[in-house]
Amino acid sequence: MHAALVARPGSCIRRLAGTRAREIQFTRLLRNEAVTVAEMASHAAARTAVRAAGRDVVVVQDTSELALGGRRAKAQGYGPIGKGGAVRGLLLHAALAVDATSGGVLGLVDAKVWNRKGGKTTPRRARQTQQKESQRWLEVASLAGEALATANSVTVVSDRESDIYEHFARRPDNVHLIVRACQNRKIQTEDEDQIDLLFPYVDGLPEQGRLTVKIPAAPGRKARMTELAVRYSRIVLCKPRHGVAGDLPKTIALTMVDVRETSNPEDGKPIHWRLLTTREVTSLGEAHRIVDLYRLRWTIEEFFHTLKTGGFDIEAADIGDPQAMINFVAAATVAAVTVMQLVKARDDTTGQRLTDAFEPADQPILEAVSAQLEGKTSKQKNPHPSGSLAFAAWVIARLGGWTGYYGKPGPQVMRRGLEDFQRIKYGATLRLQHV
Repeated sequence: MHAALVARPGSCIRRLAGTRAREIQFTRLLRNEAVTVAEMASHAAARTAVRAAGRDVVVVQDTSELALGGRRAKAQGYGPIGKGGAVRGLLLHAALAVDATSGGVLGLVDAKVWNRKGGKTTPRRARQTQQKESQRWLEVASLAGEALATANSVTVVSDRESDIYEHFARRPDNVHLIVRACQNRKIQTEDEDQIDLLFPYVDGLPEQGRLTVKIPAAPGRKARMTELAVRYSRIVLCKPRHGVAGDLPKTIALTMVDVRETSNPEDGKPIHWRLLTTREVTSLGEAHRIVDLYRLRWTIEEFFHTLKTGGFDIEAADIGDPQAMINFVAAATVAAVTVMQLVKARDDTTGQRLTDAFEPADQPILEAVSAQLEGKTSKQKNPHPSGSLAFAAWVIARLGGWTGYYGKPGPQVMRRGLEDFQRIKYGATLRLQHV
């Protein structure tokens, strides 16, 4: 199924299968109780670990809601998502390994897919973290520490929902964290008997420098270059009074890096990030590094876009069995990594090898196709070295309809190109007999 999803990214099982026999085979696979999300994620993480060895790695994680319908989806057993509970579907939590230097996608570290049961729950403060959905943030850090043990360094980056005291307290020794602060927590000042609040304390710090960064485009926002005012300080968080395990330390020492845009953009609100990190920051350059690592979190947003409207259209899958759909989402999540790798590698900035996304036997086919696609002008020639992932990305993009002249190929172009490449690959390996 993984090969089919890479070859024909999409949500229609019948189209993925191609034949009635394979359709039955895929359906049985998805409904097989022995097939689990954990097994698929573990297999993908093992492959990622090989690519991550010796590198500085950032693990970006986030959760996305998969909207699958209303009354009909409810009748099929899908739980509530979003506000109000009218929309039904699944939740996907994914973690991707990214090269901290180049931004290239190395692979999947973990994926969790679940179906909420709905109904009344125990009040949040009365539950421990392991009894909440919040546990997923902690588990990714733990898995990253184990799976990426041979990496040079591992930094797990996440947004405001992961601002959990226990997340910092239970991090593995070989993992650093960067978390966008959400809670105006109590902090300990130089006078141990005096307690202050985090946000007012940081707001009162003097500006310690400015950075110029590029903010990527987003729905309702154009890409722009902007200037950020920087403040940073070592802080000591106090243990919350409610909802935490009794064995956690009373305080945790962290660093706060506060960056805020110095001007008001025409579209949207000015940037203001309060970043809590386990890394030490003693200079403007080190603060800049924390900001750059946090900005890699945008990769997970691009990944969810690829899985949804950008390529696989996963929310259009018409699968009535929630457990089968959970397995299908997990399989598509693993396959979507290939499309993301090609999109990231298209400018030859990631330095990745062709074998990070393709089989070694695919290289001569890609080289032959590249020679056929090249034209007379420089923009119609593949500028990347053979054996690089950028070389393959150029071929796949051209097969997907990109001319080399207008814009840059995105996930939809790469998806179409992969489908065409798989047809070519099949034709190249086909052996006709008795003709």
